[in-house]
Amino acid sequence: MDSKRKPGVLSHLRLIEIGSSDASSYCARLFADFGADVQKIEPPGGDRMRRTAPLTPRGHSACFAFLNLNKSSTIIDPAEAGAITRLTALIEDCDVLIDGRDVESAYCPPIDVAAIRDRRSGLIHVEASWFGRAGPYADFAATDSTVRALAGLVKLVGPAEGPPSHAPDFQTGVLAGLWGFIAAASSVVARMRGGQGRGWSLNIFESSIALSEYLIFEASAHGDVVRRLGVNRFCPIFPAGIYETKKGWLGVTAFTPAQWRAFCDMLDLSELADNSDLLLGKERLQDIEQIEQQFAPRLKTRTAQQWFTEGRKRKIPIVPVPQMSDLLHDGEMKERGAIVPFLIDEEQGLTAGPMQRLTLTPPRRGGKVPVPGEQQAITNVRRRLPSPSAACTDAGRPPLDGVRVIDFSMGWSGPLCTRILADLGADVIKIEAIQRPDWWRGVDRRPAFIEDKMYEQAPCFCIMNRNKRGITLDLTRPRGLALVKRLLAQGEIVVDNFSVDVLPKLGLGCDVLRALNSRLVKLSMSFGSDSIYRDCRAYCSTLEQGSGLPTVVGKSDLPPVMSHVAFGDAIGGLNGCAAVLIALICARDAGQGQLIDLAQIECMLPFAAPWLTIQSIDPMPPKRYGNRHPQFVPHGCFRCAGEDNWLVVVATDNEMWQRLASLIGRPEWAMDASLNSTEARRSIEDNIENAIEAWTCSRDADQAMFDLHSIRVASGVARHPIDLLQDTDLRSRALLPQVERPSIAAHLQPSMPIREGIGPYTFRAAVPTWGQHNSEILTGLLELSNSDAAELAREGITGTTVLCEGPLRQRVRLQDNRPRYCVRKRLSCAMIAARSRVLGESRDGITDRFTWTARKVSVA
Repeated sequence: MDSKRKPGVLSHLRLIEIGSSDASSYCARLFADFGADVQKIEPPGGDRMRRTAPLTPRGHSACFAFLNLNKSSTIIDPAEAGAITRLTALIEDCDVLIDGRDVESAYCPPIDVAAIRDRRSGLIHVEASWFGRAGPYADFAATDSTVRALAGLVKLVGPAEGPPSHAPDFQTGVLAGLWGFIAAASSVVARMRGGQGRGWSLNIFESSIALSEYLIFEASAHGDVVRRLGVNRFCPIFPAGIYETKKGWLGVTAFTPAQWRAFCDMLDLSELADNSDLLLGKERLQDIEQIEQQFAPRLKTRTAQQWFTEGRKRKIPIVPVPQMSDLLHDGEMKERGAIVPFLIDEEQGLTAGPMQRLTLTPPRRGGKVPVPGEQQAITNVRRRLPSPSAACTDAGRPPLDGVRVIDFSMGWSGPLCTRILADLGADVIKIEAIQRPDWWRGVDRRPAFIEDKMYEQAPCFCIMNRNKRGITLDLTRPRGLALVKRLLAQGEIVVDNFSVDVLPKLGLGCDVLRALNSRLVKLSMSFGSDSIYRDCRAYCSTLEQGSGLPTVVGKSDLPPVMSHVAFGDAIGGLNGCAAVLIALICARDAGQGQLIDLAQIECMLPFAAPWLTIQSIDPMPPKRYGNRHPQFVPHGCFRCAGEDNWLVVVATDNEMWQRLASLIGRPEWAMDASLNSTEARRSIEDNIENAIEAWTCSRDADQAMFDLHSIRVASGVARHPIDLLQDTDLRSRALLPQVERPSIAAHLQPSMPIREGIGPYTFRAAVPTWGQHNSEILTGLLELSNSDAAELAREGITGTTVLCEGPLRQRVRLQDNRPRYCVRKRLSCAMIAARSRVLGESRDGITDRFTWTARKVSVA
């Protein structure tokens, strides 16, 4: 947690990157950001990604520039004698091989990786592919958009009447690249203890499901099949969209009853605030049009920045939605290194920087993109990882075995980070405040909810917290705080995703943690400790809104379009996990921990990086293509037979275009040489799209997809998230196994998209029930006596039953004869003071909030 700079934390590593895919390139770039020597192997003409649109004024690919910052380029001609020998020698001398050949070979010489790994037992190998080597989709042609459609990330976005909208290509590569880095970096941790190298398969399709898994399991548990509600409208939260103001666009999220009331009060809409039927987002979804008609015009009376300032005072998750140009002029983004300079062949620009903001060993701030064959200067002397120890066997041992994590996080982003660490073998101890459970257990604290233990049945909580141990503690009391300090002294990693002041107010600031354990890696997941947004609630929707990504999605005549209601949380969790692993490598190497100040809003910037890069060089705003594409024609989402069935179809080259034209009954197009270019087909794009939809409209979506794939044309059914439960490919690969657990019985769990061997990682334990491991941790890990543990329970410092919100409640019945509860006594002064300290909320505000809650319930 020291601010002293020690760059090049991964400079002892050498990577070879072969093949050509966004996923493998982004994985390797994350290593290069922290000083690793990354050698990108290219054919004589350069990687095909160097010609990927959008292009800078001098013809450089903005995508390539972002993905290949600070790497070196090594040219190997597969046609030359000795090419295989030369490449094999390079791989045998590296620590990590990042392999994208199954996505695109890029004319790489054929090599036998298995034989190399037999000779070099320490080699770490990460192999990316669209769908893996086995399964019904294994041989499918694919693109970013067809994979996102199959992963349930398209169907619920866009106009209610269709077609669904999808963001420009570039998302799957970032998601999968993060997963690939997590696999490789966790393997480096295992190698540092003398373990063997590991071989991983990375499934790009399955990587994308990290964004849709919560919708899958919510729908599975509740039987809800949510439909597409319109642009910037998503179940189960409303409002959670983007709205026009007097100047600029404003992202609004009102999740909790308190936030909804504060939003209405801000707009002087007392009737909406006082309507007890509109307390929850699902209830408000029933009257979207009427509610929006009341608040949307009022938002136009002030600027987005003015509303943001007012919203911060009221603790409402609202944020201005920036254009690309706004981001480039954002001094805070540049100061924090979220936007960095780059140089490629004398053309200068700006792009998204590293998101993993380690404070002791920060990443590089910008750099050079190599031209073909260019070597970057290596200033650090390479140190080899220790050779695999004969005494160390990794057979059946996960890479993070022996790592202990103290997890204070709630919701999605932090728990996803720690879930991945737990899946990879870490001992994750989840701390839940006895007064305030993880809010993904449910925000309903009425007695019926508590008595029926509904907090144990929340699907989202269950899928995010498997393989962990759980303990409940009252951290506002000295004995509870002392116990958590003892846990921290024995840990290596601590994670929280609160606003930046919460843990310091409890007495667990960075100085305290450093004194307890100088090797401790502390991950703080917020808007950034020094950010103007630092005291904002980092909801997933708010993160996407504030990233600027919506301004490049959709058609030019639409407002900025959100592509997911919960984009930001999953991305924050993956970036947090990647950052923790880098810091853990440093801590084990140098013996010193540090703070990771992860600003989750910045973690979204890579998805907009190509358009950010172009805007930094060309003053014209980036073009919004809707469902079309700057490089591929045709490219779109087409209606199929039945209600709300859609298919994404893409032709990525002339040969694919000719096969597609013949299949849809237009052989004259296939034989017309004048249409063998994207520009020529662009001139008749409307006609092409009409012909494709005439063909798809009479066909079942799945059948049309398999017909297209039979002739190697990229396509993907726009799946509803719940459809993935029956997806033949995911079922064949056992990605969604069942897990048994008390209170919820057998339920599905999503496995990881990274695998060692054929099958997915197995789960060691289901999600812990409330306080399930109190005794185990207190008497085992902390060595308390049984009587001491029992005394802690009697005093309410630990517990195994969630407390009701407020002291005494009485069951009443309303006129509709439904059971409800009302507060019969105000919170005690001690409870008000405790909540005030922890939440940073005024005592009057807390008292008013609970009094208002009671007032909302009328007694029959």
